[in-house]
Amino acid sequence: MKKAWPAYRGIAIYAEVVNTPFNEELWKEINTFTEELRHSSDIDSTKLQTAIQATRNAYKACGKDPSRYRPSAESLRRRLLRGLSLYQIDTLVDLINLVSLKTGYSIGGFDADKIQGRDIVLGIGRKDEPYEGIGRGTLNIEGMPVYRDAKGGIGTPTSDNERTKMSLETRHILAIINGYDGEEGLDAAIELTRNLLTSHAQMGAYQIIHINR
Repeated sequence: MKKAWPAYRGIAIYAEVVNTPFNEELWKEINTFTEELRHSSDIDSTKLQTAIQATRNAYKACGKDPSRYRPSAESLRRRLLRGLSLYQIDTLVDLINLVSLKTGYSIGGFDADKIQGRDIVLGIGRKDEPYEGIGRGTLNIEGMPVYRDAKGGIGTPTSDNERTKMSLETRHILAIINGYDGEEGLDAAIELTRNLLTSHAQMGAYQIIHINR
């Protein structure tokens, strides 16, 4: 893994939160960013965004085709640039999507209380490893970066797992920001995530953990 992604650095943010079905102020921010993106970018340039390109390269280094299994940040940007609206799910999911769109990082957003065991380990997906992507059904994660808890995979840059997904009942979020291009940009992503959680999800106590520093 270290040979494949020598520059990898990550950030995990654990926080007490309150989720809601919809947040009008958050969606004003999403709509503003959507207009800015459509005026400044196009689909062809999406994969060249620094963090997205680094994630695509991480896939290629492990034998995964990033054009067939796109990282979520790239998929979200391409959707907006095709003239489609962002899916409205709930405040926590929508918030994580906005951070991903603004930064280019593919971010894992988990209900921390659904994670099994005491440890989460980053590795590479194995052949025929069982994994149910959110809204995608069975997902072939062979060759993808994958976070695993005691029960199995919970998150990849393409899709998180149904088992640990957030819901309106979520009270503790674990957000993992993956920087396959190194540390540059991570501090800004932390600040953006923290500000959005404070403004729109009533963030209480929180902890920030540096991965592979």
